[in-house]
Amino acid sequence: MRDTSPAIPAYGLFGESNTPSPAGFAHIETIAERSSLHDWEISPHRHERGIQVLIVSAGQAEVTLDGARFALVPPAYVVLPAGSVHGFRFSPGTHGHVLTLSLDFAGRAQGADDPLRRLLAKGGHGTMGESAARRVGLLAGEMNALAQEWQAGHLFLAMAEALARSLPDPELSAESVDDRRLAQFRHLVEVHLREHRGVDFYADHIGCTPRTLGRLCHARLGGSPLDVIHRRLGVEAQRLLRYTNASVTQIAQELGFADPSYFSRFYLRMMGRRPQAERDL
Repeated sequence: MRDTSPAIPAYGLFGESNTPSPAGFAHIETIAERSSLHDWEISPHRHERGIQVLIVSAGQAEVTLDGARFALVPPAYVVLPAGSVHGFRFSPGTHGHVLTLSLDFAGRAQGADDPLRRLLAKGGHGTMGESAARRVGLLAGEMNALAQEWQAGHLFLAMAEALARSLPDPELSAESVDDRRLAQFRHLVEVHLREHRGVDFYADHIGCTPRTLGRLCHARLGGSPLDVIHRRLGVEAQRLLRYTNASVTQIAQELGFADPSYFSRFYLRMMGRRPQAERDL
């Protein structure tokens, strides 16, 4: 097989020496810091013993990866395994970060099934949800601020791992992610049904925004998150009214309603009849 590797530029960091990154090496910089010096275009190259993570938070980015070409629609990311040939073209003023890690960083993965190991070895790209984008952006910004002093330290590497683990798993489809979120939402509703928690509480525990949770519920469950919670609360109230001897006041208290008259109005709105009428059926 003809060896074409001499024709492919290889660097530690783009435009710098190809000296292999030492163990424990990690480096972060903004996209603008290097690409603006090259007219916002990074020509195809590779890092023979380095892994790169590109985070695009705003602007436009086109990636060339091992001959394929695709756009990143921010907030988005791409993980570039060691040895892969890649290049970038950015619109001027694009915001984001480039994180470069030594090959031994993959040793931070815990076992063969750890998604971190698969992500660093195979790479991947995609968009980030609002919650993940916010977390990744905060970590990248803090790492960039600490880079000069902490770049080779344990804290910096731990933050790099947290950033990598915050990226979506490219092998999970959008549908399976939605399924997991909805399953978790329904579980949390069961656990906290009597506490009358707000939508923000559930979204925060699931790891998404209230808007994203609302979109999922409307698309898959036929109503808003509050509709889902209230329907479940109505069904629970109906069960207690039909199958227990507890008074309406007792049931209202059991379900977290401080005012029995408000519970009665809630039940009428949800089930089409008042609690006492349910007892008379």
